[in-house]
Amino acid sequence: MNFYNPGKVFCALLLFVCVCAVSACGDEKNGSASAEKPGEKPLIGVLLYRDGDVYISLVRASILDSLKDRAEVILMAANSDQLTQNDQLDAMLKQKVRGLAVNLVDVQAASFVLDQSKKAGIPVVFFNREPDLARIKSYARTCFIGTVPSAAGKMQGDIIKQLWDAHPEYDRNGDKAVQYMMLQANADNPESVARTEFSVKQARELGLNMRQIGQTLMCEWDEDRAYDAVRMALPHMEESLEMVIANNDSMALGAVRALREIGWNTGEEGAKYIPVIGVDATPQAVEAIRRGLMSATVKQDGKRMGEAIGAITLNAVKGAPMLEGTDWAWDDSGIGVRVPYAPYLGREQQPAASAATDSLMPK
Repeated sequence: MNFYNPGKVFCALLLFVCVCAVSACGDEKNGSASAEKPGEKPLIGVLLYRDGDVYISLVRASILDSLKDRAEVILMAANSDQLTQNDQLDAMLKQKVRGLAVNLVDVQAASFVLDQSKKAGIPVVFFNREPDLARIKSYARTCFIGTVPSAAGKMQGDIIKQLWDAHPEYDRNGDKAVQYMMLQANADNPESVARTEFSVKQARELGLNMRQIGQTLMCEWDEDRAYDAVRMALPHMEESLEMVIANNDSMALGAVRALREIGWNTGEEGAKYIPVIGVDATPQAVEAIRRGLMSATVKQDGKRMGEAIGAITLNAVKGAPMLEGTDWAWDDSGIGVRVPYAPYLGREQQPAASAATDSLMPK
């Protein structure tokens, strides 16, 4: 005969509660405690270093388009301030985002972002600004999407050689040396440093005599800063300057504005012209090349990068292999995806003018 034993029932209930509590803790650690219900879209946070960068705006639009109807997105820009970005990260974690895509203000802050993501048990995809991959490799739910830092500079060097050989008139003083001005973003960004170094190094390896005029002008990726810097420098080098090399198209267009103010690079036949080379192939730069105001750029495919960020972040959030269903492959680090560059120059490659892009050009 079985007898009712209150003590045994209580112990069984207590064991059941403990098992459930442990299971819940385990789920939270693995990032699934806040998992969306069937049919709901995962919440993804996107952090940008700033909102006014033309190239990052292209990436941003592509990310949003790639995640449309597949995820809810919270997007914040930090106005180039890492403390602001840290606060934005905290706000996103409080909103229980399921994953993060982060365009760092300061690449040295990657460890902080990674630590916070690990505590929350969510994946984080760094993009565009490359942290030390060896430092973030310890977390299985992270990766980096960007470019090979030296590649854009090398392509600029190739373009310099091509333009110099094709246009003997660019050697204004006939000394067979390229007198150039360098516009660099800043001194601590890997892309900026590599573009500055390898553009000149590649041109030299191809046989050109490269001579820098004046100091390297630091312009923080910004068109207005480049315009101010070049405008102030031009009176001291107007007679000797033969080329402008810029780390990105925004700074290149700032140089174009300054040159146009003194009657150069107007696009009119017979006007004085200094070749200006950038990186990104933004719509504004493409239009400037078409109009004969700028010589060339290196295409950094913002649309393609945004698509990669969206697809890989969504895979990570769902717990799938990060590259599943994509045509991307890991680089030698095992956690990096590299979006290739391509040279962009020559009027024969340019699309027809449009009112939309014309309104964005320097006047």
